[in-house]
This record gives sequence, structure tokens and C-alpha cells, in this order.
Amino acid sequence: MAELLAVRGLRVDFVGDGGVAQVLDGITLDVGPGEVVGLVGESGCGKTTLARAILGILPAGAARVRGGEVRFKGADLLREDPAVVNDRVRGRAITFIPQDPSTSFSPLFSVQTQIMDLMKWKSPRADAGGGRRPPFRRYPRQRYRADRAAVLDTLRAVQIPEPGRALGRLPHEFSGGQRQRLMIAMALLPQPDLIIADEPTTALDVTIQAQILRLLRALVKERGVSVLFTTHDLGTAHEICDRVVVMYAGQEMEAAPAEAFFARPAHPYTRRLLASVPGPAGELRDIPGEVPSLVAPPSGCRFHPRCDYATPECRAGRPALRTLAAGHGVRCHHPVDGPLGADA
Repeated sequence: MAELLAVRGLRVDFVGDGGVAQVLDGITLDVGPGEVVGLVGESGCGKTTLARAILGILPAGAARVRGGEVRFKGADLLREDPAVVNDRVRGRAITFIPQDPSTSFSPLFSVQTQIMDLMKWKSPRADAGGGRRPPFRRYPRQRYRADRAAVLDTLRAVQIPEPGRALGRLPHEFSGGQRQRLMIAMALLPQPDLIIADEPTTALDVTIQAQILRLLRALVKERGVSVLFTTHDLGTAHEICDRVVVMYAGQEMEAAPAEAFFARPAHPYTRRLLASVPGPAGELRDIPGEVPSLVAPPSGCRFHPRCDYATPECRAGRPALRTLAAGHGVRCHHPVDGPLGADA
């Protein structure tokens, strides 16, 4: 599959009072056209940092990119002119669905004001003549009408009832699920190639989560949009993703098609993570040990202090990517062969 997004060897540090945290350690990741890729792992493993690094919205001063590439449609976003990335990529070719929609809208303005302000600058009709769009203070009337019609069509697609009336309401007049539908609509309106969804159902109850996931899956497949979907919920990843990448302590451990990932995971961490999901009997299996400090992380594979298969080789250096099957790669010196549960 041709690459749309290719992250290669990405390293990101955060500088704090306690020292320099190596938050991303040589991350490699691919997203193909029309593909939904799940980025899973425990809280603090670096999922959100990776998403923000791709978008170029890491906190200034605290974060620094130490190396690597973020290639989008062939261009390395880390080395592109920031003005070009802001104008042509961020919010247009790549859009974002945040974790908590309640903090993403201003409580002071109507939904229409906020969505149309997005369309004023990021509408696909804003540069019909090609090239960079000239700045303007007033919204051209003809384009405003076309953009508002597109907004109404998209609100219908995300199942917002009476979209014409809904636009005049304030954000607090919508439920949490409806606000997340509005965020999905705003991510789709610029007609992006890639949507980064950062745990977009975490703030919702289980029933609404399922509705949002089905809606998002249907819309992205219908429109041919790729999605990088970050989540700590393996059930959510199983529901929506074509392929899954698992991260641990700032390193990617395994990437595989969803079916192979859940049936025959090869990395010891992936197997432990999946085994920790409660079964029908409600039995809980934890992973012995603790997640390491990113200020002073272990050498080599960062999971080796908690791994049953660790050897001196695992401590000496980070494993190279090993291909097990088409689309299935693992960074492990001792991958486990067999269905999940065979080594329980």
C-alpha cells in the first residue's frame, strides 16, 4: 500500500524540572490512503505526543524534536516552511478530533460562528484558483453561501437533527455525544486526506461511544479519508481499526493488521496487554513491574525489565524491525509464535 503518512525514527524530548524526558524514541509508523490505523498503549506511552508532533503543535520551549522524519504525501513536515504547513496542511490536509469536545468550543459564541470561522480559512473552496490564499477580512458572500451549504450537508451526515436551527445554538445546548459529532463534522469539512483522532470517545458513555465509532467508521470509508486513531481502549481499536500499532514507554513494539494483532500478537508486551483485558469470568491479569521513567529509561527495548523472555541482547540495544508476515512487523529479539493464550 502506498504511504500517505510515514513517520521514521521520530525522537521527541520534553525538558522539565526533573530532567529531559525521552518521550518518543525512534518511532516508525505508516498510514496508507483510506486506512484506519489504531495507535494503542497505556496512558503516558507517547500516543498524544506523537499525534501532536505530526501536526506540529508540540508545546514551544518544553518539547524538542531530536531527530527523524514526518513525511506526508512525500514531504517532510519537520523541514517544510512552517507557514506552508500551517496554510496548506494543518487544519486542511490533516485535521484533528480532540479527546474532550466540551473544551474545544468557546462557550461565548454560537456553533455557526465557530464553524464558519473555520471555513473562512480552511474551506476547500478558499483557494479554488490554486496557490496560497490571500488574507482577507471579510468573508466573500458567494463563498460563504457555498460553505454554509456544505456545513449543513455535513451536519446531516453526522446525524445532527435540524442542522439549520442547531447552528444558532451555543455549545452548552448540545449533549456530549452531539458535541463530538460536531467535532467530527469540523474535521471532515476541509475535505482532509488524514484525520488524527485523539481518544475521541473517552469522555462519552459506552452506548454513545458505540454510536460515534460506527458513524466515524462509516463516514471515513464513504469519503476515503485516512484516520490515525489513538486510544488506550483495545475494544475500541478492535471496533474501528484496519491495522493496529502498539506503543510502550515511547517506543513502538508491534504493528499488524487488526485480525492478526488480536489473534496472533508476537511481542511479549502486546500479548501481556491483550491478556490483561478482563474475560467473561472477570479475571484480571496485570503486567508485573512498573512503566519506566522516561527521564532515565532502560537501555535497548524499554519493556525488557518486565519481560519474561528478556536476555542480555534485549538490554544491549533496541531490536530492529522484524517482518513476520505481510503488514505484520515486530521489534523484538524473541517474538512469540502462536495464538493469544497459548503461553498463558
